[in-house]
Amino acid sequence: MTVESQVVPSNTYLEGNFAPTHQETEQPCLNVQGEIPAELKGCFLRIGPNPQYVKDIKSYHWFDGDGMIHEIEFDSGNATYRNKWIQTKGFKIEQEEGKALWNGINSPPDFSNPHGPMKNPANTAFVWNANRLLALWEGGEPHEVKLPSLETVGAETFNNKLMGYPYSAHPKVDPETGEMIACGYFMAAAPFVKHFVINKDGEMVKETPIDIPKGVMMHDCAITKNYTVIMDLPLTFDLPRAMKGKKPIQWEPDNGARIGVLPRHADGSEVAWFDVEPGMVFHSMNAYEDGDEIVLDACRSIQTTMLQEDSDPDLDYAFPHQWRLNLKTGEVKETKFSEISCEFPRINENYQGRQYRYCWASRFARTPQPLFNAFVKFDRETGEEWVYELGEGRYMGEAVFAPKEGSDKEDDGWVIGFVRDENKEVSECVIMDASDYTKGPVAVITMPTRVPYGFHAGWVGGAQLAQQR
Repeated sequence: MTVESQVVPSNTYLEGNFAPTHQETEQPCLNVQGEIPAELKGCFLRIGPNPQYVKDIKSYHWFDGDGMIHEIEFDSGNATYRNKWIQTKGFKIEQEEGKALWNGINSPPDFSNPHGPMKNPANTAFVWNANRLLALWEGGEPHEVKLPSLETVGAETFNNKLMGYPYSAHPKVDPETGEMIACGYFMAAAPFVKHFVINKDGEMVKETPIDIPKGVMMHDCAITKNYTVIMDLPLTFDLPRAMKGKKPIQWEPDNGARIGVLPRHADGSEVAWFDVEPGMVFHSMNAYEDGDEIVLDACRSIQTTMLQEDSDPDLDYAFPHQWRLNLKTGEVKETKFSEISCEFPRINENYQGRQYRYCWASRFARTPQPLFNAFVKFDRETGEEWVYELGEGRYMGEAVFAPKEGSDKEDDGWVIGFVRDENKEVSECVIMDASDYTKGPVAVITMPTRVPYGFHAGWVGGAQLAQQR
């Protein structure tokens, strides 16, 4: 009798520190090198994919996993760690069934699924609006989450005005008006884009469709004091292609690339479009008005291989660029302003949509996986750059700026991020002085449990947190 060995399929996004954790916990953080600043009060948050079940290991993509939040609550020099899954409708259905019921983005949507063709995993990013935290996924509605407990309140549809249309992973909040501005996109049918304005009380006050020729992945936008900056770039969706069993999302540079500028409360027909060189922007740094020009800073790559394998990965690394869009003449000026390949740019959000000076980001590690190996700071006024190297075998994700409460200095505060030391197989939280990277970390917290790699980070300060209690 011959016994045939079976090869278990592998997937890099289900292995090592990409692998999910299946335990929710709350523990004090007791192992600290350095000193946690006593003035640092609030919650550092990191969201990411953490699949409860996987339908097909081979086709699983990192974007597919159920959302889990990892939190460190800081108070008077102490830190407490919590993690919880976001209890979305799809998560609870699969929990009851005891198995995965949805395909991922590498497979065609299953329109025969009685629960709908797609699951909203709420796994991508955060926004704070109307005294509440929203967890975001760009293919569906946001989910409200309570702090510091991380309990899921439920889906947010803005009094049903969202009407089943997807929202955005990266809405922007105006620091003066409290308005939350977002560009939601729908890949399968027109209108492919809608522009939303939510007021400071969480009410949708403006919703307008924007006409573009084809469904595209529109992961981020930017705002200025009076405008929204929209990016129509060639990462396209094709439903007939998906129905033939091919990958529905492809990089198509022949589709062209353009940047749109829309007055905040105008109709979608009033977008001023500017043709630009094809490239991909996943994340903007900031935008602002300078006379007749709209200035956009963002991380731009020549293409993206994130959703396909048949292209040159070197072209996927993003570098900081600036576009100056002249509303009077229609002229576009594009410049690359740094040779540091980086992503996850963050600013002091009190400067959102206004002229700013500082930006913090994570430098790409030249690895097959999307890993980062250094904290980076840019001074947009002087052109200076600072890099804090993590060292061999140490990788980070997105780090977020936490402002010192009561200070009006733009870089007065801390930059906080999770780091994985693959050599020691430990997870850390690293706290940097945002004003001086040359000093190295202020504190390094060895986490009481493993924190998997994930997506975006957020900060909710002590004053905001007090509104949740």
